[in-house]
Amino acid sequence: MIHQEQWQQLVAMIARHAQQDGRTASAIDFLSFGRSSHPSSLAHIASWAGFALMAQGQKALRMGDDVMHYGPGDLLLVTMDMPVQSCVVLATPEKPCLGVGITINEARLLRYLEHFPPQQIGSAAPERSITVHKVAPPLVDAVMRLVALLDQPQDIAALAPLIEQEIFYRLLTGPEGPRILNMALTERPGNKVARENFHQPLKVDQLASSVGMSISSLHHHFKAVTAMTPMQYQKQLRLNEARRLMMIEKLDAGTAGYRVGYQSASQFSREYSRFYGQSPARDVRKMAVGPEGLSPPQ
Repeated sequence: MIHQEQWQQLVAMIARHAQQDGRTASAIDFLSFGRSSHPSSLAHIASWAGFALMAQGQKALRMGDDVMHYGPGDLLLVTMDMPVQSCVVLATPEKPCLGVGITINEARLLRYLEHFPPQQIGSAAPERSITVHKVAPPLVDAVMRLVALLDQPQDIAALAPLIEQEIFYRLLTGPEGPRILNMALTERPGNKVARENFHQPLKVDQLASSVGMSISSLHHHFKAVTAMTPMQYQKQLRLNEARRLMMIEKLDAGTAGYRVGYQSASQFSREYSRFYGQSPARDVRKMAVGPEGLSPPQ
């Protein structure tokens, strides 16, 4: 049970480090904060491996046909790169939506797993790559001590890695354990598509063969993890990456579409408009005025 006094302390800590709406990075490379003063409509974002701890307000996230709500005391865990939709449900200027985000560095997680007793983790299984549940007090305590390090910058280099390992331990030994273990398995179909093949034509038979599955088993596994088919998942990854290239790297629509695997500019424009509700040029102009952002899951 998390004490109300401890929770109010976490709210105050986040508010002090996130004084402007949006995502705020910190001096610790895997720690960031999120703040929103007003509710928002669903917006497409790219989310990557990590978790968000909500301290105040409420948000909603849609993955495929799944919709998840999370608020104070909830942990949103993302175990693979995912194209999702997110919105702020409850927030006011006086009581903004506040959260802390931890990005999971998979290379450091794998190094930690080499020294972690395997019997302490459940078996890996094809489970949803995004989940919401109540956070355990020991994990909250570790996150608060990590945030407190920002007030002692001279200690960050020595102590932040130790707290990160404690966070890995809390995740692995909690209800998130099987999902965290699953994330670390590099041969997962989702990881292969997300990191290697999303810009290439998707050949489901070859993908199934490369991971030792039948086509039907691959579809079942993929649907269980992402709530989407491999084709839907790849298309959303492509469109999210193209959107990022246009917004962040200032590429034109034709170049961005080609970069993510579209051979036809007109097909890219049609699919982009169908997915985002407006043409690439109009969407980028709108986002330049008031972007929802591409971010970890605060």
